[in-house]
Amino acid sequence: MEDLPAVWQRYAETKDAALRNRLIASYAPLVKLVAGRLAVNIGHRVEFDDLVSYGIFGLIDAIDRFDPVKNIKFETYASIRIRGSIIDNIRKLDWVPRSLRTKSKQLEQVFSELSGTLGREPTEDEISDKLNISIEETRELLSKASVVSLISLDDYLEQNNSDSTSALTDESDNPEKNIEAAEVKRMLADAIDALPEREKKVVTLYYFEELTLKEISAVLGVSESRISQIHTKAVMLLQARLGRYKSLMFA
Repeated sequence: MEDLPAVWQRYAETKDAALRNRLIASYAPLVKLVAGRLAVNIGHRVEFDDLVSYGIFGLIDAIDRFDPVKNIKFETYASIRIRGSIIDNIRKLDWVPRSLRTKSKQLEQVFSELSGTLGREPTEDEISDKLNISIEETRELLSKASVVSLISLDDYLEQNNSDSTSALTDESDNPEKNIEAAEVKRMLADAIDALPEREKKVVTLYYFEELTLKEISAVLGVSESRISQIHTKAVMLLQARLGRYKSLMFA
């Protein structure tokens, strides 16, 4: 088989379906890699094969949109599209119970209120008192809400990265949009940098080093459920600190 650059070149010129199928086959392992990372955190709720199927749509979209002439690595661009496609389809399934969504919203509101009042991350005792539930119930809620917050922040990062990479494949420039996107990214970066060390490490390892929650638990030497709790608190801290810009980032 000829090398990938040659296939890319011919596909860019002809848009031949057979060449696209060869590209899909070549990058199929990337879909399984991205799907596997998400599957660890979603657990048994969605079948792995379904995640792969959703990801294939993202891969096809990436292949159709990608311009090999631009100075960007396809794997980076495709990973964003694959992850976005999987997350979009998971959201359409609406498998998160309404009661959990409601409790997650309550938890987010309490966390935001306490953070604003105290000027720091609230303790689990303070959250429990505010919600009028036990410490054990609070920890369980933090773990369960991790899935909701995972999709929330992952979706925002995917959307912003998608904007930046699509800009490389789009001939039309929108300076105002680019400036706004850059400012939003700067605010998020500042908010992440201001997180407590433990929360910042979890966010960095998961979203930027691309470790799974299980792998992070091994690195930090605590249980996976504890990492889920820390992840949830990190996202809620980010939401609280970003204030009025939260709706732009976590819609």
